[in-house]
Amino acid sequence: MSADLPFLPFSKPTIDEATITAVGEVLRSGWITSGPKVAAFEARLSEYFGGRPVRTFNSGTCTMEIALRIAGIGPGDEVITTPVSWVATANVIIEVGATPVFADIDPRTRNIDLDKLEAAITPRTKAIIPVYLSGLPVDMDRLYAIAKKHNLRVVEDAAQAFGSEWQGKRIGSFGDFISFSFQANKNITTGEGGALVLNNEEEAKLAEKYRLQGVTRSGVDGIDVDVLGGKYNMSDIMAAIGLGQFANIEQITAHRRALARRYYEAFGPDFEAQSGAQLPLPAFDSSNYHLFQIILPDHGPATRADFMHAMKERFNIGTGYHYAPIHLFTMYRERGFREGMFPVAEKIGRLTVTLPMFYAMTTADVDRAVAAVKAILIK
Repeated sequence: MSADLPFLPFSKPTIDEATITAVGEVLRSGWITSGPKVAAFEARLSEYFGGRPVRTFNSGTCTMEIALRIAGIGPGDEVITTPVSWVATANVIIEVGATPVFADIDPRTRNIDLDKLEAAITPRTKAIIPVYLSGLPVDMDRLYAIAKKHNLRVVEDAAQAFGSEWQGKRIGSFGDFISFSFQANKNITTGEGGALVLNNEEEAKLAEKYRLQGVTRSGVDGIDVDVLGGKYNMSDIMAAIGLGQFANIEQITAHRRALARRYYEAFGPDFEAQSGAQLPLPAFDSSNYHLFQIILPDHGPATRADFMHAMKERFNIGTGYHYAPIHLFTMYRERGFREGMFPVAEKIGRLTVTLPMFYAMTTADVDRAVAAVKAILIK
């Protein structure tokens, strides 16, 4: 094994020729903004989620913001979420004028600790945003029991969980608001983009207003605006990509789970004891394995920067890390957050590394990545 081998990235989208052709057809049609492809994509997604209303958007960030607005969340309200996520999860809370509250994470699932979440609830708490890190759902039964007990809305940040399940039910087919991302490295992509699963047609119509300047159309030339919306609509170009990707969702999920199984087999039962690192929890019946992350040893032979550098320079393998704890960013420090408040999140945020995981990978690629990890960590 050497750096002479082809570069193995940690993520790479797969776009087939049929999808490329479909995008060309959209471009030639002259209708490239929101149109029939968006309607078709939403219909396919709705069917996939058991007939629930689904609306698509130009990102998986605005879907969460719009869900909060539909739920009536605003100034004076608190929303609880995890500090280990992409910063958008917390930013949208501030965007609607509410106050973000963090609860620490579970060290094994790396998702929000539901005991700590419940302990963080106050009379001002109006919603919770759980994040399904790497595609692994939280305990959905417990989550919704807490929400019901305290009369809270739930905006599921399922950006990484398209194709994941909870006890045989697809994430998105049940629950309150469910937000998905179709950004370039997600399991299915539209380049950028997102979708929001809603509870009823009334919420869906309100989502349509929020995604296009708050406009309601009536007749040929009559319009009205009664809410403050933005410009968040998905284009037919993006929807054409999404339709092509969605056609392969079952194969994509099955292959990612097979790659994850290979990771566990290749690392073997003694890896954690030998290296001091920690593998993710095996969850083949629930996770879509959007990411495969290991936690490096706290006092190992390499810092995370050293490890990532060695993977690239010695073995020509790309890695990433997901995520730096949100509460330690400057903007959140200025809101009163500091080191030591969420120690589990801070430790995992410091030591997590994302290994290659994408649809075009082979088991040989997995073996190559595992051999490189072992060469660096096991002395």
